[in-house]
Amino acid sequence: MAALEARDLVCVRGERVVFAGLGFRLEAGGALMLTGANGSGKSSLLRLLAGLLRAADGELLWNDAPIQADPEGHRRRLRYVGHPDPVKPVLSARENLEFWARLQGAGTGLVEDALARFGLDACADLPARFLSAGQRRRLNLARLIAGMPDPPAPLWLLDEPTAGLDAASVATLEALLAFHREAGGLVAVATHVEIDLPDAAELDLGSYAAIYVGDGDPDEASA
Repeated sequence: MAALEARDLVCVRGERVVFAGLGFRLEAGGALMLTGANGSGKSSLLRLLAGLLRAADGELLWNDAPIQADPEGHRRRLRYVGHPDPVKPVLSARENLEFWARLQGAGTGLVEDALARFGLDACADLPARFLSAGQRRRLNLARLIAGMPDPPAPLWLLDEPTAGLDAASVATLEALLAFHREAGGLVAVATHVEIDLPDAAELDLGSYAAIYVGDGDPDEASA
C-alpha cells in the first residue's frame, strides 16, 4: 500500500507566496483533482510533489517517511507529465517513446501498444516536428504506458493532461487512469476542465491565500 501526504506546505516563487498551509493525504487507489485560477499554484504544487521544486516550508511524506530522506527513490516511484511537451523534434514518435522507455528503465516492449492506444501508430515513423499539437500531447501521455516498469511507478502527476485532446483521446486517458488506480496507483491531476476521476478529492488552490510580499504587480509572478 502507498500513501502520499503533504503537511502545511508553503510555496514561494520569486517574492510571491503562492500558497501556504496546504495539506492533504492521498491513499492507494486515490485521486486528487487540483483546481483553481491561473496563478493559484496548481503547476507549482505538482512540481513540488515531483521533487522539481523545494517547498519553502512544510513536509512531504511517502508512507509517513519524509521524501527528502530519499529523493532519488521518490523520483523512481513517480511519473510526471508537465504541461509543456518535452518531445524531441528530430526523433520520430516511436523513437521518442523508445528513448523515454529506456530512460525510465522499462525497456521498449510496450512502445507499440502505447502508440496504438493513443492513436499514433499511423504517424509512428514521422519526425515529431511534423506532429500537430494534439498529436504531441498524445505522444507525451503515451509515455505513461511505454515507460511503465514492472512493478509500475505508483504515483502519477499530470498537469492539464486533456489540453489539446479530442474526445476519444480523453476517453483513453480516463481508462488508463482508472486502470492505474484499480492496481493501487495514486493520481494527482491539475485541470481547468472536467475529467472523469470517480471519487477524486478536490483541492482548490484558491482556498490557500496567496500573499504577495514584494514590490510591483503580483500578477507578474507565475505559478
